[in-house]
Amino acid sequence: MDKKMLARINELAKKKREQGLTPEEQAEQKRLYKIYLGEIRAQFDSTLDNVSVKEKDGKVVPFKQAYTKNSKENGNKN
Repeated sequence: MDKKMLARINELAKKKREQGLTPEEQAEQKRLYKIYLGEIRAQFDSTLDNVSVKEKDGKVVPFKQAYTKNSKENGNKN
């Protein structure tokens, strides 16, 4: 995340609390939040790629593989 973008997000949030935003600023804030959340999700997904789970039988598997297996066993669609 670019420091200027994060500063702008914070600036808009502060202005929203203190005096409100114009429609243009609301649109900008929404666009910036979308970018920000996309980057956070990508970072989280990347972190999960590096997490492993030790199963009951002692086998170590990647988290996503264990989660998918668990979800199917419990009847979830994930």
